[in-house]
Amino acid sequence: MSNKKKYSMLASTAAVAFILAACGNGDTEDTTDNDNGAGETDTSEDAGEESSNGEQDGPQPIEFDQRVENDGEEIEGGTLNVGYVSDSPFTGIFSWELYTGNPDAIIMGYTMGTLLGTDENYQYDDSGAATFELDQDTNIVTITLQDNVMWHDGEQVTAGDIAFTHEVIGHPDYAGVRYSGDLANIVGMEAYKSGDADSIEGVRVIDDLTIEIEYQSVGVQMLQAGGGVWAQAAPRHYLEGIPVGELESSPEIRENPIGYGPFKVDNIVPGESVSYTAFEDYYRGAPKLDRIELETVPTSSAVAAMQNASYDVFVGMPTDQYETFKDIPGYTILGQDENAYTYIGFKLGEWQEAEMDGEEVVEPAQNVLDPDAKMADKNLRQAMAYAIDNDAVGARFYQGLRRRANSPIIPNFADYYNADLEGYPYNQERANEILDEAGYVDTNEDGFRETPEGEELVINFASMSGGEVAEPIVEYYMQSWAAIGLKVELTDGRLHEFNSFYDRVQADDPGIDIYQGAWGTGSDPTPDGLYGREAMFNYTRWATEENDEFMEQMLSEEGFDIEWRAGVFNEWQEYFMEELPIIPTLFRKAVTPVNNRVGSFDITVGADLDTPGAGLHTLYLTGEDRATE
Repeated sequence: MSNKKKYSMLASTAAVAFILAACGNGDTEDTTDNDNGAGETDTSEDAGEESSNGEQDGPQPIEFDQRVENDGEEIEGGTLNVGYVSDSPFTGIFSWELYTGNPDAIIMGYTMGTLLGTDENYQYDDSGAATFELDQDTNIVTITLQDNVMWHDGEQVTAGDIAFTHEVIGHPDYAGVRYSGDLANIVGMEAYKSGDADSIEGVRVIDDLTIEIEYQSVGVQMLQAGGGVWAQAAPRHYLEGIPVGELESSPEIRENPIGYGPFKVDNIVPGESVSYTAFEDYYRGAPKLDRIELETVPTSSAVAAMQNASYDVFVGMPTDQYETFKDIPGYTILGQDENAYTYIGFKLGEWQEAEMDGEEVVEPAQNVLDPDAKMADKNLRQAMAYAIDNDAVGARFYQGLRRRANSPIIPNFADYYNADLEGYPYNQERANEILDEAGYVDTNEDGFRETPEGEELVINFASMSGGEVAEPIVEYYMQSWAAIGLKVELTDGRLHEFNSFYDRVQADDPGIDIYQGAWGTGSDPTPDGLYGREAMFNYTRWATEENDEFMEQMLSEEGFDIEWRAGVFNEWQEYFMEELPIIPTLFRKAVTPVNNRVGSFDITVGADLDTPGAGLHTLYLTGEDRATE
């Protein structure tokens, strides 16, 4: 339930964060899931043969409703049970400033609150706890709170709490991943970050309800949720006494968090469950439900849990198992295109910490390209892209609920998505041609190509565990690369759990040359937070002067001309897909099974929070027992 900064790392089974979607805002999730019997070697080979021209004869795209209304008289109170389907436990970091993975975003969505609301295009509107105004002439953003927004401990949410969240992220001891060029764009932020200033010059509290934030420059992306304005609040009165470097491990974040959302945290079993109780003083009105109980459900148990009507709502129901649960009685399945994509990243450099001269920043922390990296040759990267058949992967493993991605910009961002890009449809012949022309030749006749310098080429591939198709898909990719003479081996010979996987990818582990991950894109199409030079989330460590120029143009004031900005996006996508620091593999649909005793439920983007079923506080039940028909 947040317009948090754009990106989330996705775990290996989630589908859509119901709380975020139900509030018409927020991020998404997920990577690879379960085997439906199509994961054997012969299936992979067949898949490659069927779609060599990029066409697909498999399942056609499935359309879903995004809202359901069920008959029945509303009961008083009651408990909504949510099954969060995941093989990766949530970390339990209840802080928009400190979390990194989407599992934590999901569990926070019930409790932390939404500062700024958005419409169907993810643009700020007046539906949240505060209003938003951008003055292009002065480069000032003004955020004005309603006067009835309360923290769960009874204290009022103030402009000082909005300032505090900026002070946390900008603090010299902050070790999280949320500091970015967007925040560095605030007047005085870099001086504060370096310790040269005790406050942030451009962050000015006008009164208890009003804050002004002055930027060095503004752009049209700042009108989007997550598009350059850090629009969060953190309870200064509750957290200020804790050193910033100790916040993440503090009980105030991990055990007893407070927010201003419709439900407050009652109990946490780390990684397993969260109990929430209604917050009677919620500024939109007291919730109709008494409680929400969220429990993690392994992917292997999800279908059985649905058959047994164990939960009212399933978050992250694995799409690879869709055929096995689509007709289970007692549930309506809602669905939508996710703000997310799966990708294969190439390690092309390393993260360089800021270079300091005393307390002065000489060079900011940034991604540094290594021209001698194993995967530095874009010919190698392009050949690997042509060698895999993602049309078939989406059809065979996900019953058509995923499809080949042709861009790092998702189709949901219709104004900026370049639908004309071909991308890399399966073409084994073209892959072999590229490698031959680039000098990758099997010189010792062992079946695998050597580098153009005649050296052995072994590519170490890291991917996440989770669900039954995680391993078969990885095996398929490796077999596809072997078919064009590339020796690709799993890092450590196995798949890795979500948290340890991303820890190693973020740390530029030398045992990883390529990796399969997934991004929740958030609600702003601007890709600087993933592919900018100073973006910590740019895990490939790709950085070029041409890319810097594109990022600068996207974020410039000229971008208020949407047509001009769309042209920049189109050119950037062409450039990106030529350079190919990642292979965008799959766009996805998310499905949300909702039990028929839930009165109404709406996952439409931008749904009015006051519409029944569109806001958590309006959810209600029509019976004491879950429906089974």
